[in-house]
Amino acid sequence: MVFEGFIEAESTFLWATFALALVLGVMANKTNFCTMGAVSDWVNMGDMGRIRAWLLAIAVAMLGVAILETMGLVNAGGSFPPYRGTQLIWAENILGGLLFGIGMTLGSGCGNKTLIRIGGGNFKSVVVLFVIAVIAYYMTNPFPDSDQTLFGVFFYEWIRPLAIDTAAGQDLGSLLNADNAEMTRLVIGLLLGLAILVFVFKSADFRSHRDNIMGGIIVGLVVLGGWYISSNININVEDEGYNLSTYYSEWDMLADTEEGKPAMGRPLSPQSFTFVNPMGQTFGYVSSGLSRSMLTFGIMALLGVILGSFLWSLVSKNLRFEWFASAKDFGSHLVGAVLMGFGGVLALGCTIGQGITGVSTLAVGSFLALFAIIFGSAITMKIQYYKLVYEEEATFLKALVAGLADMKLLPNGLRKLDAI
Repeated sequence: MVFEGFIEAESTFLWATFALALVLGVMANKTNFCTMGAVSDWVNMGDMGRIRAWLLAIAVAMLGVAILETMGLVNAGGSFPPYRGTQLIWAENILGGLLFGIGMTLGSGCGNKTLIRIGGGNFKSVVVLFVIAVIAYYMTNPFPDSDQTLFGVFFYEWIRPLAIDTAAGQDLGSLLNADNAEMTRLVIGLLLGLAILVFVFKSADFRSHRDNIMGGIIVGLVVLGGWYISSNININVEDEGYNLSTYYSEWDMLADTEEGKPAMGRPLSPQSFTFVNPMGQTFGYVSSGLSRSMLTFGIMALLGVILGSFLWSLVSKNLRFEWFASAKDFGSHLVGAVLMGFGGVLALGCTIGQGITGVSTLAVGSFLALFAIIFGSAITMKIQYYKLVYEEEATFLKALVAGLADMKLLPNGLRKLDAI
């Protein structure tokens, strides 16, 4: 897609993102596509239907990126955030993933589910969104009249030195065959994506659930659509093409005026759906007085998902207003939101941002974050369940050990609570 001016190109970029997000909001609500719900079904009931839907979305996005990138139609290498960056921030991916997984369990859903629930009339999720937004914003932006961020205060000095510098990049293609990373990514992406599809569809029960199939396919296609749109918006200047990010970096040379110039250039890079950092961007957008220059892919995605979910709630007559049932309920959601705000930024994404978008690039950090999120959520559910059943007898440590034993991570002989 080639445009003659930046404003027209950026507007198309933003509104196309909004349209995709609208579809995501409708379909996630309609099909009950929920990553935390998927973990809950698996851990508590042994039902892998929604886990398979999540894996189907991963496979669709992964296969699509592998093929389209080889065709030159997707550029995941210079993405925002830098999934394939040369610095593997493994400790941040794991710690952030654990915090996010715990947080989404306490807060009744991940970033995307929070937006879906807002669209469905859940005002508890409005509070969760606000808390995540404030923390995510100040994790990456300094406090007023200061040069300090939350990341700098609490994490940078001890966790960033643990990062591993890779020569060519942290994706599987670059790590295994740096001399021919592109072809290696294609082969790995195709083989892994197809293997996931085989695993997903070998279940007769899954094949009989239309909503799970539809949800997985459409969520995967929406993520792929985000990659495609953000990689293919170009501006023609005297028969020379510039993408949005390049045009921004050379604004003074290419543009006659500052009118229409975005406040930041990085959010113009190729990207796809993620929701924690965009919540922070939305806080910045509102704080700026809704300045047009602050609009980003992420903000449009957030608004689109909420509206899409709201429209489906109206059509299906499922719009239902909810508020906190008790002070304990409020506290649980508050703690969950805080953990998701810190964890989502540390991990560079959420269950969608790392769990589908990031994994589709074959970045090692994305896989680490995904596994950590699932583990953090699963062990939190185990602890909650044991404390519910055994009440006062189940101290945190006893419930933790029992949960880890259930997950085959500790020997059964260490447990003090019988399996349930």
